[in-house]
Amino acid sequence: MSNLLVHLAKALDEAGIPYMVIGGQAVLIYGEPRLTRDIDVTLGLTVDALPRVMDVARALNLRVLVEDPEAFVRQTWVLPTLHPPTGLRVDFLFSWTPYEQQALQRARPVVIEGYPVRFASPEDVIIHKMLAGRSRDLEDVRTILRKQDVDVAYIRAWLQAFEATLSQPLVAPFDQLLQEESHDP
Repeated sequence: MSNLLVHLAKALDEAGIPYMVIGGQAVLIYGEPRLTRDIDVTLGLTVDALPRVMDVARALNLRVLVEDPEAFVRQTWVLPTLHPPTGLRVDFLFSWTPYEQQALQRARPVVIEGYPVRFASPEDVIIHKMLAGRSRDLEDVRTILRKQDVDVAYIRAWLQAFEATLSQPLVAPFDQLLQEESHDP
């Protein structure tokens, strides 16, 4: 897995594509070890840059998992691929929102096998996980809160903004998790 992460980071850097690793791989860095069979990568690109990303996928021998990548990416903003030698799925998430642009600027290099791989900050991983809201995601938030000192004001500010847009509660559930984790022994 780490070898694929390094090859992925190098290929994206060589292509001049801004990126950050999110999801389960980032939780492994900031939280507790858990099984994850995929790599989620947010790209600081719009879907118009799909040809550049397809070049990276080809260079890494990633198999695209949809028949019509352009139509699929235009609809979902995701390019799902598979790395056949490892069986790992690599999902490229296109984004150009103000939030994602700021998150990309805040990404942290983590040296793996001598190469800096850019991971979303712990705060941005928490925001992504709160937006997803599945029980696994909320458990991931707990593990990050246990292990990292985070900028709570930054997290709350973005959750508030998303809460207003999505009309779903985000701040109160986050505050509940924060309170529960601060009382754990």
